[in-house]
Amino acid sequence: MIRDLNEDPLLRTSRRVAELTAQLEAAHRELEAFSYSVAHDLRAPLRHIDGFARMALEKSRGLDDALVKQLSVVVQAAGTMGRMIDGLLNLSRVGRAELQRRPVDMAGLVEKARSQLGPEAARPTLRWEIGALPAASGDPELLQLVWINLLSNALKYSSRHPQPEIQVGARTAGDGKAVFFVRDNGVGFDMHYGGKLFNVFQRLHRQDEFAGIGIGLAVVRRVIERHGGRVWAESKINGGATFYFSLGEEQATVPET
Repeated sequence: MIRDLNEDPLLRTSRRVAELTAQLEAAHRELEAFSYSVAHDLRAPLRHIDGFARMALEKSRGLDDALVKQLSVVVQAAGTMGRMIDGLLNLSRVGRAELQRRPVDMAGLVEKARSQLGPEAARPTLRWEIGALPAASGDPELLQLVWINLLSNALKYSSRHPQPEIQVGARTAGDGKAVFFVRDNGVGFDMHYGGKLFNVFQRLHRQDEFAGIGIGLAVVRRVIERHGGRVWAESKINGGATFYFSLGEEQATVPET
């Protein structure tokens, strides 16, 4: 490639940044496609493992208690792996889906998300506090995933509190844009390990304490980053947690009250 030696250094740098950005985006698309292909192809052999283990388990009942126990572990492990594969596929779809940005009723998305959380979200000891939420610009289907995952996360980790509370709201950042948040009074986490929080399959609590595979917050991060925004959390052990997110340049502003 021949370049003009008299080209403005700023233009040259800008062009180079654009080239590197395009290369990075192409590599990201290839990685997404690879992840989807691997996860999809793992489903078939896993179904065979699960199916044959269940057949052997049924035939072994009443004959060999030790074998029954071992096969039960295999079935449970296959179920866990199946959920992890489904999680990877969902994460890949979020990264591959075309962004359909339009005006979004964030308050409506929160209510819809709450309705999908099941009976735990309606138990009488749980106190919900839903503040005023400005409309936003984004993909409503993807942002729905953000609210579902953040609310279910708050519901899960506050479930052991005798009087659980979940607060949803928005505040104004220094640039006047909206920062949405979900706050709970649950078990919280050590901020020393907070850097791992939004990574795939990363969990800060043991499986026997709180069930899950560690995909939900990774989905949240992927959606928010695709909107050009940012997601972060603040917490302390046994002091609850607050998850914040913004939506980039086209995000909402909090109206004055």
